[in-house]
Amino acid sequence: MRVGLLTGGGDVPGLNAAIRAVVKRGEGEHGHSIVGFRNGWRGLADGDVMQLGRQHIRNVLATGGTLLGTARYHPHADDGGMDAVLATLEAERIEALIVVGGDGTLHAASKVAEAGIRIVAIPKTIDNDVWGTDRSIGFDTAVTIATEAVDRIHTTAESHNRVMLVEVMGRTAGWIAATAGIAGGAEVVLAPEQPFDIDKIVKFLKHRHRAHASFSIIVVAEGAVPAEGTSMQYETQLGRFGEIVAGSISERLKVEIADRTGFDTRVTVLGHIQRGGSPTATDRILGSRFGVAAIDAVTRGETGVMTALRGDEIELVPLADIAGKVKHVPMELLDVARTLA
Repeated sequence: MRVGLLTGGGDVPGLNAAIRAVVKRGEGEHGHSIVGFRNGWRGLADGDVMQLGRQHIRNVLATGGTLLGTARYHPHADDGGMDAVLATLEAERIEALIVVGGDGTLHAASKVAEAGIRIVAIPKTIDNDVWGTDRSIGFDTAVTIATEAVDRIHTTAESHNRVMLVEVMGRTAGWIAATAGIAGGAEVVLAPEQPFDIDKIVKFLKHRHRAHASFSIIVVAEGAVPAEGTSMQYETQLGRFGEIVAGSISERLKVEIADRTGFDTRVTVLGHIQRGGSPTATDRILGSRFGVAAIDAVTRGETGVMTALRGDEIELVPLADIAGKVKHVPMELLDVARTLA
């Protein structure tokens, strides 16, 4: 069987582990031919293909990024995009397609599956907001990077008696903010799931600094927003592709906090550093398990499904079930962050 493989959307650590698993299991156990499409759906639409073999996956487990390349392109949203994708699949005699991506890529996968193409998807996103799976590839590495950053910020914040805002990724869900905030001992965690009241934050900071501390660390998800009816007015700033402009909420918070408290307040935006570098052992293992599960599912004739981690088991969930859904941080986890401040 000729099986296509692509990685779409933003890169995350652990993608190469999934690619490696698909190739090794697909060729070695099932005798399949694995055809890679460069730069995600764009490469599939353009017919940019490469035959994947053992020589391409040597020593890639510890490497970040994706050896196939990636791009933010959704064929169903582009005139002629779906026709181009289907034409390439026919020309390359692809009998099944494995797609690794986040919500946008998975939505495109469901549309292609509806066109009659056999598809199995693998979830990846550092935001960990793909519904239906406990974890996605890339999340553990991003949290590890963010936690280390908070640890390092602690020493400089305390040395200079500052309030430090550390902005992490998380447009619609605050998984990185909540987990890195707890692991790093942040005083305040701001997540999209729980709009904040700037007056309460200022009151807390003043009390903390008067009582016993000379510094504070606030971990802010990029999608955090003030609650309606509170004294801080803010409109989320978006870029040309609908992405949140990095640093916009933190810079606004910096001004509000500094003006209201008089404390020296600084901002650190982690940005794309959360996506880079070598994946953790957890992401290497998860990518490997998802890759094996995906190629096995294809071999069994499964289609329109996504690999998912549920507890300690890998399961398959229908793509139709996850469409339009976001996995939010539970209030219990945000309460832990608040309690331990």
